[in-house]
Amino acid sequence: MTLASTGFTAFDWAVLVGYFVLLAISGWYFSRKQPEGSHEYFLAGRQMPMWAVAISVLATSTSAATFIGAPEQTFSGDYSYLSSNIGTIIAVFIVAIFFIPAFYRYNCTTVYDAVALRFGPKAREATSWAFMVGRVFASGSRLFMAAIPLSLILFRETQDWQLLTAIGVLVAVGTLYTLVGGIRSIIWTDVIQTIVFVGAALAALVVLIHKIPVGLGTIWETLEATPAGRADDGGNKLSVLKFSLDPSQAFTLWTALIGFTLQGVAAYGTDHDLAQRMLTCKNAVKGSQSVIVATAIGLPVTILFMALGSLLWIFYTRPELMGAAAPAEGVNQGQKAFLTFILAEMPSGMSGLMMAGLFAAGLGSFNSALNAMSATFVSDVYRRKVREKSEKHYLFVGRLAVVGWGVVMGGFAAVCVYWQKNSGQNLIDFALGVMAFAYAGMLAVFFCALFTRRGNGTTAIAALITGFVAVAVMQPLVWRLIASLWTPAGEVPRALGLAFPWQLTIATGLATAVCLLGTSNNTVRLQREATEPA
Repeated sequence: MTLASTGFTAFDWAVLVGYFVLLAISGWYFSRKQPEGSHEYFLAGRQMPMWAVAISVLATSTSAATFIGAPEQTFSGDYSYLSSNIGTIIAVFIVAIFFIPAFYRYNCTTVYDAVALRFGPKAREATSWAFMVGRVFASGSRLFMAAIPLSLILFRETQDWQLLTAIGVLVAVGTLYTLVGGIRSIIWTDVIQTIVFVGAALAALVVLIHKIPVGLGTIWETLEATPAGRADDGGNKLSVLKFSLDPSQAFTLWTALIGFTLQGVAAYGTDHDLAQRMLTCKNAVKGSQSVIVATAIGLPVTILFMALGSLLWIFYTRPELMGAAAPAEGVNQGQKAFLTFILAEMPSGMSGLMMAGLFAAGLGSFNSALNAMSATFVSDVYRRKVREKSEKHYLFVGRLAVVGWGVVMGGFAAVCVYWQKNSGQNLIDFALGVMAFAYAGMLAVFFCALFTRRGNGTTAIAALITGFVAVAVMQPLVWRLIASLWTPAGEVPRALGLAFPWQLTIATGLATAVCLLGTSNNTVRLQREATEPA
């Protein structure tokens, strides 16, 4: 059975429609009290409970890239992606100790208010625009991934025009939902959507274990005995830590300790999409606790999705273990394995539940991105230029910004249909890699603001530009263009094929050096107070 010949049963459609009805009801329920102004719309009056914020942070950081990409990693390779959590754990403690207390101390509406205290309003506006552009890249790429299964449901195929149509549907649904009730509604709905997509993954795990006729011990031994990755890695399909010094490998101990630590600090401390949730807690202590709890519960969720990839590899590529239970047609591409299983092998009704879980992951991250970008635009750009208007006016502009950013992200998702195809990267690498464009410069600006007395508005803006350009120059497509000048095939030399964590590391270093070139005679209030633990 191929993807083109599969389809939903009536029961599957009923389950999926039921999910969207639940989404609509929850959105209405949590938004019955309309926000009185932009502060309520974007920060929920700083009254959200810590546990709900933690789950919302998890929902925001878990997207279609995790739902499809994590199983792809273990189906095609091993568990080395899991090692990136080492850097994430280090990063969340840095953010919890130094970043979040500073944001609360200065009553920041967006985290970029902190930049203004050190480098002035122009630097804040430039950093806000860097975030918004970077978030278009990151969330747009995830929106593209969520469109893949929707295209399969609607059209049975994933031709370019079909993917573009699916993207349009997701943009319309996600934008309309975000308009309803602001961040309070989104956080509570994230709790529901987390239950849906984690429940769907657990259901898939149970079904897979039931369908594979051999025991878990045999599965473990088979995975342990099977090499994974390149021949010189020396690992198997259960390997977590790699000690390779090859700069083209994204998931090693060294990238975990350096590149993924930087990425974690950027995601939780400088990216308002995630940081906005922590600012809705009652105080800095609760905000810091929320990010730590989110990371703690996020690790087993990641393991769950990666375990699905291992079981799918057994199911589709080891007929000698499956025996009479082997599927009629195998799958040798990790990107298609989970979707094929959902559509072709899950019992009636379960396919609908799985797709509901996938859309819960995809729409949750999309909704949060729209709200965060709208908050940043209104607070850091529009309000600074158009002053002395009513809160209702700023709320109206914020909702217009939601629609505008939804259209822009949909446009970038359409670009990703062609970009990812030509990049040669798998889904996880592609989704994480595009975030580095904005993260490098933003990290440099925040590091200098919080931990040094150097830098000014001019060098902060220059650092943002340097980070973006540095990451762009290190892209394989750029290297191919350069290599084509002296080699007919335009082959990228292996030594120059830098994995995205090293791209982020190098670009952040260059951007930080540029930011440090500036000097300032201003009183460095933020640097002195922010480094005092809460």
